[in-house]
Amino acid sequence: MNDYEKKTSLTLSVVENFNTAFNNHDVEAVMNLMTEDCVFENTAPMPDGTRLEGAAAVREFWEKFFTNSPDAHFEAEEIFAAGNRCIVRWIYRKMKDGQPWHLRGVDVFKIVDGKVAEKLAYVKG
Repeated sequence: MNDYEKKTSLTLSVVENFNTAFNNHDVEAVMNLMTEDCVFENTAPMPDGTRLEGAAAVREFWEKFFTNSPDAHFEAEEIFAAGNRCIVRWIYRKMKDGQPWHLRGVDVFKIVDGKVAEKLAYVKG
């Protein structure tokens, strides 16, 4: 395996671990997989979402998100990587007004030194 293939393999592993921690609503594990200077771009509000920079701001967002969405679950439909970049096509599922609800979207990850440096989220519709 050459260096590029090793980097791609590491990228996939980091993103898969991130997604597992996320679906476990484990803020500590999620943040352990993110860099101190990480960037997260949320999907809301439309049209451009909110950009959060730095581990403290991102941690605060995840804590509120998991508190407000205790049944949130992301199902990866497809994951592929090239070097230190990874794309995850997903379905976000939760209950809304007592009914099952879902949203489809894509995350674009950048991995630096084995951690998530960027997570940029986009949705359909």
